[in-house]
Amino acid sequence: MKRFFDAELEIFRSNLILMGETSIRQVRDAVKALVEGDVALADRVIAADDEIDQLEIRIDEEAMRYMNLRAPVATELRLVIVGMKASHDLERVGDEATTIAKRAVRLAAEPPLKPYIDIPRMATIALEMLRDALDCFLNGDTEKALAVVRRDSEVDAINKQLYRELSSYMIERPATTTRALELMFISKSLERIADHACNIAEEMVFLAQAKDIRHREELKKG
Repeated sequence: MKRFFDAELEIFRSNLILMGETSIRQVRDAVKALVEGDVALADRVIAADDEIDQLEIRIDEEAMRYMNLRAPVATELRLVIVGMKASHDLERVGDEATTIAKRAVRLAAEPPLKPYIDIPRMATIALEMLRDALDCFLNGDTEKALAVVRRDSEVDAINKQLYRELSSYMIERPATTTRALELMFISKSLERIADHACNIAEEMVFLAQAKDIRHREELKKG
């Protein structure tokens, strides 16, 4: 019977990883659509948002069924609760990808304001953080999870630098205001994606060690 329960948890785990991979793909494609001015790709990202929403619903249903029927022990209960919380963060990542794609469609109709360097760099870091956080879900590597949390400052720094640069554009060239604001919002979406990756990483530490580090700045900073 325990083997059957383990199989149920493995399905739950697999669905969470699938949701993570789908979210990563959505963000990657949204940023690619922006950089390449690819409206068709942006439209596909927008259309695929429902896929992530349905995975979140499936994960929540599996979690509730498992808790109601299996009377999980402490470690199993942590796995289910952490998985549910992680799926909510991943759903928000999917929403941010959709937001980026919608703004990419609008920007594709205008000449690029500046070369797209900072935004792809932010996306690369944020998606590396997200993938590493999900890896921790599989292998219980708390040091890797803490490393994810500590990388958040890299994304924050790029976001602030880009905000200053775009603010200067708007002051010096008011005609660029609409495009600059769109890029600011895209940058903010990527900063939020990195925050969601941090949330997942913090939950992975709780899963592995039953230790809540959400408000433990000394641990986050090493």
